[in-house]
Amino acid sequence: MMIDSHQHFWQYDPEKYSWVVEDLRRDFSPEDLQPLLQENGFEGSILVQADQSEEETVKLLELANSQFFIKGVVGWIDLTAENVEERLELYSRDPAFKGVRHTVWDEKGEFMLEPDFQRGIASLKKFDLTYDILAFDYQLSSAVELTKIFPEQSFVLDHMGKPQVSKGVSEEWKRNMIELGSQSNVYCKVSGLVTEAENFSWKEADFHPFLETVATAFGTDRLMFGSDWPVCLSAASYKEVIQVVQEFFSEEEREKIFGQNAARFYNL
Repeated sequence: MMIDSHQHFWQYDPEKYSWVVEDLRRDFSPEDLQPLLQENGFEGSILVQADQSEEETVKLLELANSQFFIKGVVGWIDLTAENVEERLELYSRDPAFKGVRHTVWDEKGEFMLEPDFQRGIASLKKFDLTYDILAFDYQLSSAVELTKIFPEQSFVLDHMGKPQVSKGVSEEWKRNMIELGSQSNVYCKVSGLVTEAENFSWKEADFHPFLETVATAFGTDRLMFGSDWPVCLSAASYKEVIQVVQEFFSEEEREKIFGQNAARFYNL
């Protein structure tokens, strides 16, 4: 089955979603996405947190349990909390709860190496939960260290580490991709590229060096397509985001990247 491994919903609140660009400052719901999934042959999606609150995590799980196409939720809990195992145990009772994400780009990169945070990461494996790494390109060296410390934990890098597309491939980003890809417990989402182009202006060829890098670093068995809808709409339509990835990879590779790998990673 075809799976979009990365999408969001929100009821827009200027305080909770202050990072949202002006043209997306409205509500986005399952009714908005479902027709797009159907039109493009997707059977489902992974719903990812956009606000760092358990309140949102509860709402996302409610949506997953009422919408057949939402195959899993990557929510948020405070991984630095003293009662982290208690919270993980609570949410993991719901089979839709697949993993956790923290917005590391709101922190210093070293946040991922702090003892309290790592204690939370160490608890994920007990509940068979994944961790989505959301970090800027300049924070990736800490992500490399984190993933090496926990070789049995399943990690996926969101948005290819947010490289600065308009500036071309940097040696530092490429080196970090190779290091992350050398670890079999780390996957990478081919997502978020169109919004990393300066002024949201791009052509498909701009992304090829980045796609070549992650394909070499991770291999096509550990890449998964994610639209980053509705965030992507600032720079491209849903179909255009799909085409960027579809046209780069072969048919055999697309079967893995557009479904098989996400199903395996998130245990769908």
